[in-house]
Amino acid sequence: MQSDPINFDDTATAFAHRTNGELKNSHFVFASMSKPWMVNIGTIMTTWALKVKLPVKGLIKRTLFNQFCGGESIKDCSHTINLLGDHNVQTILDYSVEGINNEDGYNDTRDEALRVVDFAATNDHIPFCVLKLSGLGSTDLMTKAQNKEKLTEIEKTKLYNVELRVDEIVKKVSDKGLMIMIDAEESWFQNFIDGVAYRMMEKYNKDRPVVYNTYQLYRHDVLDRMKRALIQAQTDGYYLGVKLVRGAYMEKERERAEEMEYESPIHPDKASVDKDYDESLRFCIEHIDKMGVCAGTHNEKSAQLLVQLMEEQGISKKDNRILFAQLLGMSDNISFKLADLGFNVAKYVPYGPVEKVLPYLFRRAEENTSIAGQSGREYMLVKKELKRRKKSA
Repeated sequence: MQSDPINFDDTATAFAHRTNGELKNSHFVFASMSKPWMVNIGTIMTTWALKVKLPVKGLIKRTLFNQFCGGESIKDCSHTINLLGDHNVQTILDYSVEGINNEDGYNDTRDEALRVVDFAATNDHIPFCVLKLSGLGSTDLMTKAQNKEKLTEIEKTKLYNVELRVDEIVKKVSDKGLMIMIDAEESWFQNFIDGVAYRMMEKYNKDRPVVYNTYQLYRHDVLDRMKRALIQAQTDGYYLGVKLVRGAYMEKERERAEEMEYESPIHPDKASVDKDYDESLRFCIEHIDKMGVCAGTHNEKSAQLLVQLMEEQGISKKDNRILFAQLLGMSDNISFKLADLGFNVAKYVPYGPVEKVLPYLFRRAEENTSIAGQSGREYMLVKKELKRRKKSA
């Protein structure tokens, strides 16, 4: 028998972990994000203020940073990790600093990723690590390789080093009994990322899903790519690790396709994206015996659908092959409600020095502005909870 729909408007559960002061900060942040002109001006002014060394770091830390980041270092994130863990929400630590684009910078990013793995191995609340290949190597070289352009011997060595860095991290993840997600990026070097991800899966996913590749369903070809990936995984005898997201580079993708006069890889409308995302959930649950699945979604209907699919197949809420995930500071109504009901839930927790995670924070602000209704939805939920608390005080 199918259970009743989940009440994702339950703000008492969604914000039980937040103080009134924190909610008031969220109220301010999402109210600002609902106005595109404020986001644009804020981005320009903040960048300028930091450039001329005005003392604005404290303001950024109290507002945007505290909303979307766990701290400036791994150790700083302990409070957030423990707070989430107290509410049955796990953590995926994400070093969100844009790497210095040289071999030393890439090695620094690798070393930080290895430190995260060591830390995660000591904390029961951190089952997954995460990697972004653009932090471990040149995206220009990845693009050249994807386009099958001629590479010099030095360039070949640099690309080989990218895979060596990934392998070093993934080996440690596997040895420690953890799992790792490889983020999706722009389409013009995504094939390179996929290749690395599948080679890691073939090596480390023989007995369980360790490596998860990310599929951005705003691309019209990705559902088929994922289905083909499962066929290949079965042929080669390994588990396919899948993280499903709608995507983060839509405007950039469309602009580049128009500028370079090729067919845009992006779906024509949101309805098509939603359809493919939900179809991907159905496909994964149908083949769950051969897969591990992370549903990265801020969409209540998709979260509800996955719950329904699990119920229909008699899959336990605590089945470790299935994880719901959202970003820290967003969609707490989904994360904490699902966790309260007993499902496996994790938050992506970005961290890094304030001034170095600004590109990440600006993207969060722009995405919240561009996703229809996202900031407004967050704002209304926070407002509702503040009103509820005031009434019950």
